[in-house]
Amino acid sequence: MPALVLLGAQWGDEGKGKATDLLGGSVDYVVRYQGGNNAGHTVVVGDQKYALHLLPSGILSPGCTPVIGNGVVVDPSVLFSELNGLNERGVDTSKLLISGNAHIITPYNVTVDKVTERFLGKRKIGTTGRGIGPTYADKINRVGIRVQDLYDESILTQKVEAALDVKNQMLTKLYNRRAIAVDQVVEELLGYAERLQPYVADTVLVLNQALEQDKVVLFEGGQGTLLDIDHGTYPFVTSSNPTAGGACTGAGVGPTKISRVIGILKAYTTRVGSGPFPTELFDEDGEALRRIGGERGVTTGRDRRCGWFDAVIARYATRVNGLTDFFLTKLDVLTGWEQIPVCVAYEIDGRRVEELPYSQTDFHHAKPVYETLPGWSEDITKAKSFSDLPKNAQNYVKALEEMSGAPISAIGVGPGRDETIEVNSFL
Repeated sequence: MPALVLLGAQWGDEGKGKATDLLGGSVDYVVRYQGGNNAGHTVVVGDQKYALHLLPSGILSPGCTPVIGNGVVVDPSVLFSELNGLNERGVDTSKLLISGNAHIITPYNVTVDKVTERFLGKRKIGTTGRGIGPTYADKINRVGIRVQDLYDESILTQKVEAALDVKNQMLTKLYNRRAIAVDQVVEELLGYAERLQPYVADTVLVLNQALEQDKVVLFEGGQGTLLDIDHGTYPFVTSSNPTAGGACTGAGVGPTKISRVIGILKAYTTRVGSGPFPTELFDEDGEALRRIGGERGVTTGRDRRCGWFDAVIARYATRVNGLTDFFLTKLDVLTGWEQIPVCVAYEIDGRRVEELPYSQTDFHHAKPVYETLPGWSEDITKAKSFSDLPKNAQNYVKALEEMSGAPISAIGVGPGRDETIEVNSFL
């Protein structure tokens, strides 16, 4: 079946947008299946840079139909802002489809996110404050607002009332905030309905029919494996499933239809927000990775925490996602280091551990065990094939591939669309 899942194999920000864009010209549909505008992709096309937060990266590929699946949470104001920005730059956005079952981020979800995170103080999770978590909580609590609800004012009003019954009690009595008026929220949400209407579709039906017709469908995850609500570094995670299984539930496509699962790996490791990070660097090497790699969150604007490559995490991502391939990004950032450390295992209470510990306590106490590989000084941004890379860069890629447990089928040697070495075709 011509269905591919493309996801982050670390803590997100690995360069999924570049990978999706690379494939976008060869696929018929690109589907976001989870997350919201807390995710961000940067795509460079020629001398143009595009920052996408909610829209699938495939929206930049002519002939490709971008889809926002049922597993995504949608902030309509952010959606329209992104669409307006792309339209102003001459990008055709008319083919976008949005699942009627996707949940809406309401104004009260954003308010709850911000006040609860502030209330946690030192125990904060490091959320983006965009209402993502509270929207998923409403979904699970069965008081969520779905896109289709905007077209039935009676149902919408009932659902907003049910959600605010509890939230207003919490806001006024616990956080000393003003209650939120039901009518005001309903009016704002109804104001989005007309403009959303042309995009709303039964995307589960559309995607399954496309696969039956041998169309190529690419499922694009936001964030990364270690931020998965079930399989990540809980509780410092997102509120959805960026792992491969999330593509099935978040888009309504059965697992037997997935043919390849591609994990995006940075040639080093970064993380945004709070939580454990064994290879994090607090020295000039960490600052150099941040500066050379331009490590600032696309959506948040926050500096990313930087560290050396962690093979333990890569092996874990291979296992929980069933990865068939890796796309290694930002190899060019490592140019100039004489020696490059790679984390091959952890030391926990005097024990060497080569697989990701399931215990949160153990992971918090994990110290990286490094092996050092020789670096290179040659510019690699013009490399067009694997053999064009300096020998030490080739050896670095081969070592990461062996440690990570899946073949590296593409290598990013610069930010541009054409600055990629394809070792094996994904299609």
